Amino acid sequence: MAEAIAQGLIQAGKVEAQHVLVSAPTDRNLCRFRALGCQTTHSNREVLQSCSLVFFATKPHILPAVLVEVARVVTAEHILVSVAAGVSLSTLEELLPPMARVLRVSPNLPCVVQEGAMVMARGRYAGSDEARLLRTLLEACGQCEEVPEAQVDVHTGLSGSGVAFVCAFSEALAEGAIKMGMPSGLAHRIAAQTLLGTAKMLLQKGQHPAQLRTDVCTPGGTTIYGLHALEQGGLRAAAMSAVEAATCRARELSRK
Repeated sequence: MAEAIAQGLIQAGKVEAQHVLVSAPTDRNLCRFRALGCQTTHSNREVLQSCSLVFFATKPHILPAVLVEVARVVTAEHILVSVAAGVSLSTLEELLPPMARVLRVSPNLPCVVQEGAMVMARGRYAGSDEARLLRTLLEACGQCEEVPEAQVDVHTGLSGSGVAFVCAFSEALAEGAIKMGMPSGLAHRIAAQTLLGTAKMLLQKGQHPAQLRTDVCTPGGTTIYGLHALEQGGLRAAAMSAVEAATCRARELSRK
């Protein structure tokens, strides 16, 4: 995810690659950033000493140790952004110096292709200027909305995990076409393009999905027969339950 964010910012011209400094314990992950033209180091403190806007994109269980490591070099000039799932703003603030300006971002995988769906939440000492700066930068990676922290776990269930749910649906659509005789490659391309085109229509027209669905249906036509089959299979309830289950798991991990 760190690579996706860096790539989005650089490709959109928000920052120059040589002004991005990335740290990691080994060279295994740093080679990708070097390929983008970024500077690299093995010192987390060096990043804090060189940069005022810092993204923490570690695994959740590693982040507390990293924050303790860098806390001594955090100043009032820093804007600190956590991308780690399940680590609350209160935990971040407890591990950092008083008055540290902290924000939490929940991205999803399509940030890799600059079509991410992200939300962010502010800590107690991060103001509207910091939120505006971060949102402006992250819009290079897709859509970014500011929300109360309580909605971050819901975003994880809807959009973080939702990527896998959408892939499962796309796969099922394609397999239906394969069953009816369409070549596999063609079926998967058309299914993916159908999802892409539908998403663009929903976003650009601002329509409720029910309205667009109604527009596609004609009395006695193919679509209403297919929708009836989906209702019989429990698609709507299964999708709602999937988001609920993923959200509950995100909340459970946050409590840990």
